[in-house]
Amino acid sequence: MVRGAARQRLPRTGPASRAPGPAEKPCRKRKPRTEFALKEIMSSGGAEDDIPQAERKTVTDFCYLLDKSKQLFNGLRDLPQYGQKQWQSYFGRTFDVYTKLWKFQQQHRQVLDNRYGLKRWQIGEIASKIGQLYYHYYLRTSETSYLNEAFSFYSAIRQRSYYSQVNKEDRPELVVKKLRYYARFIVVCLLLNKMDVVKDLVKELSDEIEDYTHRFNTEDQVEWNLVLQEVAAFIEADPVMVLNDDNTIVITSNRLSETGAPLLEQGMIVGQLALADALIIGNCNNQVKFSELTIDMFRMLQALEREPMNLASQMNKPGMQESTEKPARRENPHKYLLYKPTFSQLYTFLAASFKELPANSVLLIYLSATGVFPSGRSDSEGPYDFGGVLTNSNRDIINGDAIHKRNQSYKEMHCLHPGDLYPFTRKPLFIIVDSSNSVAYKNFTNLFGQPLVCLLSPTAYPKALQDQSQRGSLFTLFLNNPLMAFLFVSGLSSMRRGLWEKCQDYLRKINRDIAQLLTHSRSIDQSFLQFFGDEFLRLLLTRFIFCSATMRMHKIFRQETRNYPESYPQLPRDETVENPHLQKHILELASILDVRNVFLENTLDDY
Repeated sequence: MVRGAARQRLPRTGPASRAPGPAEKPCRKRKPRTEFALKEIMSSGGAEDDIPQAERKTVTDFCYLLDKSKQLFNGLRDLPQYGQKQWQSYFGRTFDVYTKLWKFQQQHRQVLDNRYGLKRWQIGEIASKIGQLYYHYYLRTSETSYLNEAFSFYSAIRQRSYYSQVNKEDRPELVVKKLRYYARFIVVCLLLNKMDVVKDLVKELSDEIEDYTHRFNTEDQVEWNLVLQEVAAFIEADPVMVLNDDNTIVITSNRLSETGAPLLEQGMIVGQLALADALIIGNCNNQVKFSELTIDMFRMLQALEREPMNLASQMNKPGMQESTEKPARRENPHKYLLYKPTFSQLYTFLAASFKELPANSVLLIYLSATGVFPSGRSDSEGPYDFGGVLTNSNRDIINGDAIHKRNQSYKEMHCLHPGDLYPFTRKPLFIIVDSSNSVAYKNFTNLFGQPLVCLLSPTAYPKALQDQSQRGSLFTLFLNNPLMAFLFVSGLSSMRRGLWEKCQDYLRKINRDIAQLLTHSRSIDQSFLQFFGDEFLRLLLTRFIFCSATMRMHKIFRQETRNYPESYPQLPRDETVENPHLQKHILELASILDVRNVFLENTLDDY
């Protein structure tokens, strides 16, 4: 993930490019396993002349593979952070070396134990690196199958207790390796929605941190405790719990399933565009985050992914897929996850995505960020006169205080204005803005005639609604999990599994009817229909309309128009968000939940 300009150990292309936790302290570089080092290692096992040549060669080959693997792994940091092609061959070579190293230590374990002094934590370190490789391959490709592979290696480390002896050695840097392994494992489990495993890992990590800080006089205790607090807040971010009959929590997935997006009717005329690339940008202050992944970013990335498949059934090796081995389902759109990027970083990634966008494809930009408002009225009202959303300005901090503009007539230099996105409207562009100044992006002009849609969050929420902004935006929650958002605005905090599944079935019916309303509309802007052929965008559009219709019918949202989502181009209200047929569905869903009293019955009469 990108943040500021600081270099990191691993490529910064997504959440947890390095494991969350305190920054590593500089340490002496380990000497390479030269012939002198080998003599020192093997002499402990007896006189050097007594060591068979074959065993000497085994140790030499192992040291070569180990050094080569570390060299290639460390080289990942030098790969470009953006662009989808140039890194594949490097990843392929790195996987090859780690595969050979893993098999080699398995085949020659006894010799390596006796002559090299191989320890279990060193085996765990190799397995951990392979898990990281699979994780970073997921970040580069957005294919969730690789998360399962990363989970397999991380899980094996835990099951086989590879790090169990680390605490007996008086080496705090080894314990930190163990703590970082736990943090990385937690990130993968969060992305796979394995919350039961996450809770076990958090308990184990907490015990490890307590032991670490008790045994060593460390300066990073506060930072590691902050890691625990962040993951705990992340787990508890969902405002509604789904419960089994025994009161255990049901883990629900919000990735696209086979029945997720409403099917297109036969003869339905929609565009053939496909979502190929997505920039997911998070720059909200004080929002729950873990490993440079805010809860809004986490929810949106899951809304843009399919359920994971078994990797073995799809391909043999990362980066080595043959053209004849096509996945059974369409690939996920490629994603860049940018946590608090500067304007220049955001623009660089945006330009790279735009450059590589295939023909008949769509670029999606998701902005979850603090609003920047115009400082005063301008003589002309152009695309730079309505403000926008904030990008990272960490570089402009002196003595802890942000530099304020000396002259209020100037524009905020760290703001992403609607006008900044104009050059990228030369290709199909789908924008989602979740911000207190989202309406700035209503002031778009489609200069190039390409499909262009902006979905804009409410700029404020009713005071009567409990403030949940720290636990994520309500608007993004509607786009990720509309039923949970509906329950929250209805005042419900828990629900039995049976009722949840009944409501999900009814919500799928609502989505199908919304799809028909859109495609049968005579006055809708054609941009919406151009995007409607893509499953992900179709689901986002139907959820947006459901969100808008729900808020327009909700009693406490009707106090101010800024409590409503908006869009560019505007949707025809009477045919979509205020359609009587859709309103009837929402009231029926409210009746199923016994919360009809929070909605207005005759909303059309009020207009």
